Amino acid sequence: MTAISTNPVVSMLDKCKSLCELRQIHAQMIKTNLLNHQFTVSRLVAFCSLSGVSGGLDYAASVFSRIQHPNSFIFFALIKGFSDTSNPVESLILYARMLSCLNYSSGVEFSIPSVLKACGKLLAFDEGRQVHGQVLKTHSWFDPFVGNSMVRMYIDFGEIELARRVFDRMPNRDVVSWNSMIAGYLKAGEIELASELFDEMPERDLVSCNAMIDGYGKCGRCELAEKVFETMSDKDVVTWTSMISAYVQNRCPVKALDLFREMLSLGLRPDGPAIVSVLSAIADLGFVEEGKWLHAYVSMNKIELSSGFIGSALIDMYSKCGYIENAYHVFRSISHRRNIGDWNSMISGLAIHGLAREALDIFVEMERMDIEPNEITFLGLLSTCSHGGLVEEGQFYFESMHEKYKIVPRIQHYGCMIDLFGRAGRLEDALGVIQNMPFEADLLAWKAILSASMKHGHIEIGKSAALRAIELAPDDSSSYVLLSNIYAKAGRWDDVAKIRLMMRQRGVKKIAGCSSMLVNGKVHEFLVGKELDRSYSSQVLAKIAEVVSRLKLQGYEPDLTQVLLDIEDEGKESLLHLHSEKMAVAFGLIHINKSAPIHIVKNLRVCCDCHCFMKLVSKVYNRQIIMRDQNRFHHFENGCCSCNEYW
Repeated sequence: MTAISTNPVVSMLDKCKSLCELRQIHAQMIKTNLLNHQFTVSRLVAFCSLSGVSGGLDYAASVFSRIQHPNSFIFFALIKGFSDTSNPVESLILYARMLSCLNYSSGVEFSIPSVLKACGKLLAFDEGRQVHGQVLKTHSWFDPFVGNSMVRMYIDFGEIELARRVFDRMPNRDVVSWNSMIAGYLKAGEIELASELFDEMPERDLVSCNAMIDGYGKCGRCELAEKVFETMSDKDVVTWTSMISAYVQNRCPVKALDLFREMLSLGLRPDGPAIVSVLSAIADLGFVEEGKWLHAYVSMNKIELSSGFIGSALIDMYSKCGYIENAYHVFRSISHRRNIGDWNSMISGLAIHGLAREALDIFVEMERMDIEPNEITFLGLLSTCSHGGLVEEGQFYFESMHEKYKIVPRIQHYGCMIDLFGRAGRLEDALGVIQNMPFEADLLAWKAILSASMKHGHIEIGKSAALRAIELAPDDSSSYVLLSNIYAKAGRWDDVAKIRLMMRQRGVKKIAGCSSMLVNGKVHEFLVGKELDRSYSSQVLAKIAEVVSRLKLQGYEPDLTQVLLDIEDEGKESLLHLHSEKMAVAFGLIHINKSAPIHIVKNLRVCCDCHCFMKLVSKVYNRQIIMRDQNRFHHFENGCCSCNEYW
C-alpha cells in the first residue's frame, strides 16, 4: 500500500490543473496497471470529483462506470461531488445504489451529510425524511456533522419547526448547530426566535454575531445590530460590512460612512459588498465629493470594478449625485464586460435625469450586442418613458417585455404603466391597468393615481385612490397630504380640516420639507418650520428677499395655489419664500463660486412655485442649479429645466 501511495504517477494527481493533464495521468495508470488497486482508483475518482478541475466530475462518473466493485469511499467522493452542483439528483441515485450493494457498517454513513444536502437543494422532502429515519436507527445520530446537515436540510425545505425539533433533540450540539438554527430563523424572518436562541448560545463566534448583525439590520432593528457589533472583541471584514450594510438599509448613510472610515483607519481592506454599501450610502446623501474619494480609493488599491458589483454601484452613485457625465464615463469603461447590472444602472440613471432618448439608445445598443435584458431592465425603461412622457414607447416596451423576451411583468412593471398613463393625464387608462392586472393594486399604484389626480384636478378619482392608499398604509402621511392638497386647490377647506383632524386623531405627522447641500465639506440642512443657524440666517433671509425682488422684475408671480392653508395672500407669499429649496439656493448663491453648479437634495417633490423660481434664478443669476427631489433630477440652466415641465 505504501509503495502504491507514493508512486510518482499517483503523486502527480496533486499537481494536476486541467482535464487534459488528468487524462494523461489516467493513461499512465492504465499502462502501469495501477488501476488494479482499489486505493489508486479511489484516489483518481476522489480527485476528479472534488478537485474543482473543469469537467472533472463528469470524468469521475465515466471512470466510476467501469469499476465493478466500488467501495464506500468511491461512492462518498462522487456523492459529495454531485451534492455541490446545482442539480444534485445524481447524489440520491448513487446513494440508493450504494445501499443496495454495501453494508451500512462499511462506511456508508460518511455520505449521509452530502445526501441530506442534496435533498435540501432538490426540496426532496420524502427522500429527506427517509434518510432521517435511517440516521435515527444508527450511531450516526450522535455525530454533530450529521445532525447539523439535517437541520440545514429542513431549513432548505422551509420547515423551520421541524428543523428546531431536530436541533432540540440532537444528543451532541456544537457551535455550527447553533449557527445553523439561527441562520434558519433569520432566513424565515423569525428575528425574535433567532434573537432568543442567540442569547442562549453557550459560546458565540464570528459567524453567529455576523449573522445577527445582518439579521437585525434587514428587519430594521439597527440599534440591536449596533449592540452586538460593539460587544464583539474580534471583528472581521464581514462584521464591518454587515454593520455598514445595516446602517445603509436603515437610512443612516452618515453612520455608514463614518464606520467605513473607521474600518480603513484600522488597516482593514474592505471587500466588494462593503464598498457597494458605502456607495449606496453616498448615493442616498447625494454628495459627490465622498463618492469621488471612494472611487479614487478603489482605483489606487486596484480593486476590480467587477468585484461585488462595484461598477454598477459607481454608475448609480454618480447618477444619484447629479453627475450623469461621470456615470456615463464609468459605464463606457466597463460596458465591454456585458454585465447586465451595469447597463441597467446606466438606463435608470439617465431616466432620473430626464434623458429619456439617451436611455432608450442604451437599450437599443444592448439589443444590438445581444445582451439579454431582465425584469430590472424593463423597470428602468418603463420609468424612463414615464418620466419622459413617452406614452407610446412605454406601451411598446411593456408589450415587448412579455411578447419578445417572455418576461412575466411583475406588479412593479404594472405600477410603471399606471404612473405613465397618470402623468400623461390618461387616468381612465391608468385605472384600466389596475382593473386588468393579475394583482391587487399596491400602495404605490394608488399613490400614482392620487398624484395624477392632484396634477390634473380629478377630485373624486383622487379621493377614491387616497382612501385605498390610506387603507393599505394608515401611517403614511403622504396619502393624507395629497388628498388634503386636492381639496385645498378646489377651495374645499372643510374637507381639508377633516383630513387634518383625521391625521391628528391617528397620530400621523406630515413629513417636513428638507433641502440639504454640501458646501466646503460641511452639510447644510434647510428645514421648513425650523429656525436657521444664527450664523447665516440673516444672510439667507436677506438673500431670498433680494432674489424675489429681482425675479419679480422679470415677471415672477408667486403661485399662491401652492400654499394649502386658508389664510390671506400676503401670508401665503411669506410662507412660499421659506420653502426649503429657496433657502438652499439663496445659501448657494452666497457661498458657492459662480463658476460651480449649485447642488441641492430635496426630500419631497419640488412644488410648482419653487420649480418656476429655480428656472428664473438660473436665468437672472446665470447659474446652473441641479436639484434632486423625491422623484428625479432637475437641471436648471438659462431659464429652462431638463424635465421639460414633465415631473
